[in-house]
Amino acid sequence: MADIEAPPPGSLNWRLSAHPITLVTFLSFRASSLLVYLFLGLLFTKNFVLIFIITILLLAADFYYLKNIAGRRLVGLRWWNEVNPTTGDSHWVFESAPQPNEPGGKLVNATDRRFFWLALYCQPALWVALAIMAIVSFHFIWLTLVGECFAYRGNYDGGVFRANCTTVIALVLTITNTLAFSRCDKFSQASGLLGNGLYSASLARNVGGALVSRMFNRS
Repeated sequence: MADIEAPPPGSLNWRLSAHPITLVTFLSFRASSLLVYLFLGLLFTKNFVLIFIITILLLAADFYYLKNIAGRRLVGLRWWNEVNPTTGDSHWVFESAPQPNEPGGKLVNATDRRFFWLALYCQPALWVALAIMAIVSFHFIWLTLVGECFAYRGNYDGGVFRANCTTVIALVLTITNTLAFSRCDKFSQASGLLGNGLYSASLARNVGGALVSRMFNRS
């Protein structure tokens, strides 16, 4: 029997992850709010308020886990917002793990990186699509979420407001994390280039100093 060829590094296979539990939990949170929003009302309950609450809770859990755990463990990035107690101004703070050429630095797992950025950008895109559907084609959304709400005009109007509210909250939470981690990644890359430049300059100074010292010692 021929040996089964192992998937190449960086493949979208969770078994290649350096942190498989973190990765699976991250992907589960990313998908769960969308699945609840789309299918819970169709398969299990017609209570829109319950679906609304569960979806918002899952979005909040996804936001927290991505911001504080998944980003740090999967790609070595983290961000937060600080408020200056004197002026009241708020600013974003970006933190990245040490680069491979720095003390304590290590390479980010290619599979973790691909999964992270793919999930980070895909979820907001899907929520944008759902928001457009909520505006343009209410019939499909409410057939999925609240079943028979079209039979009563009052229930329909309330459902429209709550679904639009759900998609707006989802967009705010997901796009905030997407923008923050994108800026954090750019900051990390810029810091890495600066660090490489400083390291090269320091190395050149050390080599030059050693050569000059040898010349004076020989003369």
